[in-house]
Amino acid sequence: MMRIAVIDDEPLARSGILARLAAFRDVEVVAEFGDGPSALSGITETRPELVFIDIEMPGMSGLDVLAALPQDKSPMAILLTAYDSFALRAFELNVIDYLLKPIDDDRFHEALDRARLALPYRLLQTNAAKDAAAAIETQEYLATFTVRIGSRVLFVPVADVEWISADGDYATLHVGTKQYVVREPLQRIAQRLDPAQFVRVHRSTIVRIELVSELRSLANRDALLRLRDGTPLRASRTYVDDMRQVLQQVRGCAIT
Repeated sequence: MMRIAVIDDEPLARSGILARLAAFRDVEVVAEFGDGPSALSGITETRPELVFIDIEMPGMSGLDVLAALPQDKSPMAILLTAYDSFALRAFELNVIDYLLKPIDDDRFHEALDRARLALPYRLLQTNAAKDAAAAIETQEYLATFTVRIGSRVLFVPVADVEWISADGDYATLHVGTKQYVVREPLQRIAQRLDPAQFVRVHRSTIVRIELVSELRSLANRDALLRLRDGTPLRASRTYVDDMRQVLQQVRGCAIT
């Protein structure tokens, strides 16, 4: 469960973020603040792991709040802004993404996914997470999917799965020309797969790394990838950099 605080001097803007967060079961809103000074003291007290914070606030900006926090109490941050440019120092303050107002639902989901991906690494940097680090090192990854079809139960080896797509609260396994629906959300499946074999390329798509045969950058910082069988899949900008890094490690060559 990721602890979140929402900071914006506009009540309607705060309400919009809170309404979106209410749809996610793996997050908990621990506080909301309408100005910088109260946010500064409140973050120190409530210790959220992620904050949605407005840049432009009277008296004390969102960046000023983040800069004033002690390093050991500084959460990850998603900036809220009406402008597509802001101080470069933002990315020295645990800022992992930004959302332009009015907020687009798809971009909101992508920003929250980025925070989910970053959270385990943040935890591993603290003394309290040493036990978690040891558990991750010895983790056993999923080897077989259990698929229920009527009264039948099929066992689908993970090694046969080429890519996985989200299907509401379920997910669809793509195995050659066959598709199997598993009653588990994509987010949970992503956490159970070996990251050396699978990579998330979109909030609704996971692919087997070794099957990626082509990668083409798009103008909006997204990317188009193609699997060996010709299947085209879109990679969103939230996941492109991580995907390139994994591909470089697997292929042993630089990908620009």
